[in-house]
Amino acid sequence: MPPAILLAVLLSTAYGAAFHVWRGGDRRRLGLFLVAGWVGFGLGQLLGLLISWNGAMLGEVHLVEATLGSLIALLVVNRPSA
Repeated sequence: MPPAILLAVLLSTAYGAAFHVWRGGDRRRLGLFLVAGWVGFGLGQLLGLLISWNGAMLGEVHLVEATLGSLIALLVVNRPSA
């Protein structure tokens, strides 16, 4: 597995797990937060590639964009349902 993918998986999983610790919930919510963290991280990474900003990178991972993408996705799935 390439180091950039391993780093992305580890960081996005950590974001989802930390969000679950902060917001709480059952195993289903943990799964939801993990998936949201992964998808948001991937979308943020894609955005970083598209805008070609190389400010805060660790290897090939756009840390700022990917982290923001993960955070936004986590906040979206955590919205209270109507």
